[in-house]
Amino acid sequence: KELEVAAEKEHPGLRAEVAEMFAGKTYVLFLYTYLKDVRLVFAPPASIGNFGGEVDNWEWPRHTGDFSFMRAYTAPDGSSATYATHNIPYKPKRFIQVAPEGVEENDAVFLLGYPGRTARHRTASFLRYEQDVRLPTIVELYEWQIDEMEKAGAKDRAVEIKHASRMRSLANTEKRSRGQLLGLRRAKIVETRTQQEAALQAFIDSDAARSAKYGSLLKDIEAVDAELSAAGPFEINLVQLRQACRAAAFGYFVYDAAVERAKADLERETPYMDRNFPQSVQELQVSMSDWHPPTDQILLTGMLERLSRIPAACEIEPLKAILAEPGTLAAKAEALITKTRLGELSFVQECLTKTPGELQQVDDPLLKLIVQLHPVYLKLRETDKTRDGRLSQLYGSLIEVKQQFLATSFIPDANGTLRFTCGRIKSYSPADAVIRTPISTLRGVMEKTTGVEPFITPDRVLKKYEDGEFGRFVHPRLGQVPVAILYDTDTTGGNSGSPVLNSRGQLVGVNFDRCFEATINDFAWNKDYSRSIGVDIRYVLWITGVVYEADHLLKEMGVE
Repeated sequence: KELEVAAEKEHPGLRAEVAEMFAGKTYVLFLYTYLKDVRLVFAPPASIGNFGGEVDNWEWPRHTGDFSFMRAYTAPDGSSATYATHNIPYKPKRFIQVAPEGVEENDAVFLLGYPGRTARHRTASFLRYEQDVRLPTIVELYEWQIDEMEKAGAKDRAVEIKHASRMRSLANTEKRSRGQLLGLRRAKIVETRTQQEAALQAFIDSDAARSAKYGSLLKDIEAVDAELSAAGPFEINLVQLRQACRAAAFGYFVYDAAVERAKADLERETPYMDRNFPQSVQELQVSMSDWHPPTDQILLTGMLERLSRIPAACEIEPLKAILAEPGTLAAKAEALITKTRLGELSFVQECLTKTPGELQQVDDPLLKLIVQLHPVYLKLRETDKTRDGRLSQLYGSLIEVKQQFLATSFIPDANGTLRFTCGRIKSYSPADAVIRTPISTLRGVMEKTTGVEPFITPDRVLKKYEDGEFGRFVHPRLGQVPVAILYDTDTTGGNSGSPVLNSRGQLVGVNFDRCFEATINDFAWNKDYSRSIGVDIRYVLWITGVVYEADHLLKEMGVE
């Protein structure tokens, strides 16, 4: 934190972030141009941008036109600035050229983007925790939450709209987690990693000096992961209590902010530092706009029921008191939700001005519960930090000895920083006698169109298709406008929006997803299954220029 603050003082207008490359070994300070005024220029209707919805999510073939055009603005002097009418369009030194001819099967492509987090260098004991504890728990929790929100939305269109964004996020994580479970088991990654570690241990034991330094290393890591596995159900469900119930999440933010903001800036948790707090508050306000008390009541009831079946949770005094009170958990949840004001923006804004002591005196039952639980959450946070600290030291040593063993250097796990990956437009076979070719077309959109969500196609698109108005964007071999492309680059969560470039560095697509089987990428890349999905630039240009006649945008990009 000190390095980041110092770097931003030294480089006004830039955003500084320190990223861990190898735990306990290598850290890099990144400086970013942070453009604050970004405006929407053009986006297709949701029926194009989210065609197929959750049915097609993580699937191939895909026919989703997931793209939009944004324009960044700066102050007249070129410096980063918040929105103002006198701001001018950002002028970069260079920009990526568009290749309207697109790509063909087996063409080389590469991506530059910001993949989130992977666990390629984690040991078998951690992967076993993922396979046996965390992923199954997340799948069950998120399936249940989605089901409850779907039931609530089925009764009221307004409620359905409120839940739409959150449900998409939950469904995305749930399906990805199921894919990861499938990949871990089908590719036997835990077993393979165990064999690799046995060979590494033999290498360590073969030399007295190495054995003295690294002999207990793998067992020490396994011991930390064993703690994580044992505590996993309790910790995951306790955190979900304040995430599934949105009013509890609002209350937690309010009280946690009060506690953290009382500290010196550099001692605060990252969301509450002066450089981040306004954005954190803005995100809270956006989240509050979709609050639906009856759904919160159902989800709070369900989380209390789940925690009541976990012995460690039943020993926490605030929960112990709730469970001991007469009445059903549903009635207790109803009382907490109907009597709280944490869903009111004005109340939350007022609370954000109060100290921890003042918040403890506020007469709001749900806020009181959060205040009582806060020390438990702080203990979880500190336990997590302690584990991470121990693992950072241990993994630093693991990287050292693995490099000796393999006699090579290797790529650090993804961590949200800029990464390069390359591959080819390539088909794959997810099952026996099934081959997925790598370019989908507009004909597939027509075949899927039913007129019922999520397979509705706008009349404009239907008319242009019927009239054969395809412009210059027809694939010469397929005789159709390409919609999406499939390629074997190495991507993960966070790569959505990454430009897909051809061998000349020209834009041929925009990455937005992976195949279901490629969710395994977080743990290991697989040449047979790891496939990423992008919208084909020809579909982007056809929708923009031909269907919606925004020729000026194409001209601005150098496409005539």
